[in-house]
Amino acid sequence: MPEEDLKDNSTFQKTAVELIEAALAARGSAYAPYSGYQVGAALLTGSGRIYRGCNIENASFGATNCAERTAFFKAVSEGEENFLAIAISGGLQDKLPMEYAYPCGICRQVMKEFAGDDFQIIIAKGVNEYKVYTLADMLPFGFGGGSIQ
Repeated sequence: MPEEDLKDNSTFQKTAVELIEAALAARGSAYAPYSGYQVGAALLTGSGRIYRGCNIENASFGATNCAERTAFFKAVSEGEENFLAIAISGGLQDKLPMEYAYPCGICRQVMKEFAGDDFQIIIAKGVNEYKVYTLADMLPFGFGGGSIQ
């Protein structure tokens, strides 16, 4: 889906629903035996592909990987370089999301590495209840590659 299509409200709503559904499905693959908090993410690329990610916990908590980073790393490892939007949904295992699951600071930094300030971040409880932010909204004074070149 071309980037300009995301700016069209009806097209964006259809895209948002598709991404939210994929993120909700990805939650089912989460490995969260310690926290019981499952997160799913669905990342839309400029080529129109959707990459799913889930959180993967580890007994050494520092080795845990978030759903958002899982989706980005899968996409980048497959050669993707252009990213348009991500949907994120999280909540306790075997329950519908009751609150919005915002990306952590590390995930926001990974987004900054691979996406522009206008990258769309959809935070969802469900297909009818979601909020949309840009990366600039979520990381207003971001530090990216341009900061060190």
